[in-house]
Amino acid sequence: MQAYRYLTGKDDSSFCHRVTKALNEGWQLYGSPTLTFDAAKGHAVCGQAITKEVEDTEYSPELKLGDL
Repeated sequence: MQAYRYLTGKDDSSFCHRVTKALNEGWQLYGSPTLTFDAAKGHAVCGQAITKEVEDTEYSPELKLGDL
């Protein structure tokens, strides 16, 4: 099964750590990162799509992608 997630968060080191953690858990970057500015909060917001090939698992809407 091919799994997909889209990570988002404030453009800071904690977002980078979340992406790094996912990469070390076997996820791969998918496409280019995104960046926008949240004027109400006064900071940039990053986004990065990631994918992972998971064997012996069938897709279900109840599947917790973060646990793969």
